[in-house]
Amino acid sequence: MKGVLILDDEEEIRELLEYNLTKHGFSCFLAENGKEGLKLLEENNNQIDIILLDVMMPIMDGIEVCELIRKDPKYDGIIICFLTARNEDYSQVAGLDAGADDYIAKPLKPKVLISRINALLRRNVGRYRTDDDSDRNLIIDREKYTVALKGENIHLPRKEFELLALLMSKPGNVFEREAILSTVWGVDIVVGDRTIDVHIRKLREKIGSHYIQTVKGVGYKFIDELTV
Repeated sequence: MKGVLILDDEEEIRELLEYNLTKHGFSCFLAENGKEGLKLLEENNNQIDIILLDVMMPIMDGIEVCELIRKDPKYDGIIICFLTARNEDYSQVAGLDAGADDYIAKPLKPKVLISRINALLRRNVGRYRTDDDSDRNLIIDREKYTVALKGENIHLPRKEFELLALLMSKPGNVFEREAILSTVWGVDIVVGDRTIDVHIRKLREKIGSHYIQTVKGVGYKFIDELTV
């Protein structure tokens, strides 16, 4: 399950975001100012994948929060997306200069919000990195769109690749079926539950059944070969 840290001083906005994100399989952490948000991030770093950050907040504004996060290497993999008023061009530029990955204009439209967040997460899946990939039989490179098994490149259709990249992004983490559907296929595409099962079966045929474990009634997880 992907985690979202929401920093906004308007309670109505926080509740709107939490409602829509939770409905699409995300877990949410809420803060009404920058100082509180940084504390939540420190306490839940390993559970947070993306930060939705308002520009104008009391105590510590969004630009300062973004700059502090980007200076700390332990948060390198976290996406930062600013929430800006439609006419705040200066805020959008300042946010990107501070290290943000994107911005979403208010008023927020739920479908657009979910679609943009999923696009950012897909873009950020990246390569499955370890301290020494040479010890691994299965290596995926998200940027080059390649998968190597025991040194041999194998071809995966786009959706199989995106599904494997998602599972490998957090070894041992259980990805719920709804979260997999929304991340890999998107909220605007209607597919059945069997779609995931078929793609998992094809992946297992190509890379081996031991890499992907079924968690009955929940979803799937990737098994790190160096920890089993």
